[in-house]
Amino acid sequence: MRNDVKTLVEIKSQPAVWQQCLNDLQAADLRRLADGHSPLEVEWVFIGCGTSFYLAQAAAFSFTSLLNTGTRAVPASEVLLSPELVFPRGAKSYYPVLISRSGHTSEVLQVAEILRAQQVPFLAVTCDGRELVSMTDFVLKMRVEEESTVMTSSFTSMLLGLQYLGAALASNHGFMEALQQLPKHLDRLLDTYDEQVAELAQQPFEDIAVLGQGPLYPIASESALKVMESSSTFAQFFHTLEFRHGPKSIAGPATLIGGLISESGYDAESAVLLEMKELGSQIFVVTNTADELLRKQADLLIELNLPVPELARLVMYVVWGQLLGSYRGLEKGLNPDHPRNLSRVVTI
Repeated sequence: MRNDVKTLVEIKSQPAVWQQCLNDLQAADLRRLADGHSPLEVEWVFIGCGTSFYLAQAAAFSFTSLLNTGTRAVPASEVLLSPELVFPRGAKSYYPVLISRSGHTSEVLQVAEILRAQQVPFLAVTCDGRELVSMTDFVLKMRVEEESTVMTSSFTSMLLGLQYLGAALASNHGFMEALQQLPKHLDRLLDTYDEQVAELAQQPFEDIAVLGQGPLYPIASESALKVMESSSTFAQFFHTLEFRHGPKSIAGPATLIGGLISESGYDAESAVLLEMKELGSQIFVVTNTADELLRKQADLLIELNLPVPELARLVMYVVWGQLLGSYRGLEKGLNPDHPRNLSRVVTI
C-alpha cells in the first residue's frame, strides 16, 4: 500500500531531488537575481500562500541571518487587502520575492500584476513556472516534478534554493558547502527513522501540536499543516516557550506534542517538552543531538547529528512532519494523495 502512495514516494525521493537542485544552483548565476540591488540596502519581502507562506517565513529568517539585512514575510492576501500596511509610502526600497510551486496561484499572480503596474521588479521562486515566470525577468526555478497535492519536496527544494541564494549574495561559501552535504545525510536518516514515524502514526491521538522557536517556528507551522492536509487530523503550531501560556491546557494522553528543538535554545525548549510529558502527553522530538534525559523520555526521538551550521538544518526538520501526516492518513483509511477538500493549485 505504501509503495502506491505518491506523496510518500516523493517525500522519500528528496535526497535525489535535493542533489539535483543543488547541482543546478551551483552552476547558476545567482547574483543576477538580485536585480542590481545591494542585498544589504534593500528590504527583502517574501510573499506566498499556505505552505509557500511558511516557506517565505523560513526564507526571511535565513536572509536576515546570512545577510544581516531587513526582511519580512507576508501572505499574498495581505498585499491584496492591506497594501498600505505591507508597502507603506515613504518606506525604504524593497525587493519582493513571490513564491508559488505552480506559478499559477491566484493571489500570487494578482500581487505580480500589482508590482508590474507599479514597475517594481520582483523575484519569482517556483517549480512549475507557468504564468509567474512570464511576468518577471528574475526567476529562481527549481527542477522538482511533484504529482501529489500537498507540497513536500517542492517546499524543501525551494527553501534550499533561497538559502543558497542568500549565501551566494553574502559570499558565504562555507554555508553553500554545508547545504551540499544534506542529501546524503537525509538518506541515512530516512533509513533510520522512517518505520519509527510510521509506528507513531498508529497511536490514537485526537490532537497534535508542533512547537518550534525562531527559524524553526515556520518549520513547525509547515509540519502541522502537513499533518492536517494529509490526514484530516487537527494539528496546531506554536512557538515552543509560548505553549506554556495557555495552549498547554490541551496536554494529556489524547495529545501528541512534537518539538523541533534548536541547538542554541536547547535547554529552555527541551524543558517545555519534558513538562508536557509529565502532564501525560506523548512527545516526539527532532533535534541535532539530545541529552540522556530527553533520550529516556521521548516517545520518538529523531537525532539529526548534522555537522553543518544550525540554519542549514532547517529542511531536515520538516521531513518528519511530512511522513507523520501521510502515515497518519493511511492509518485513518485516507489517501494522502487526495486530501479532503484540497486541490493541487488554489485558483479563485
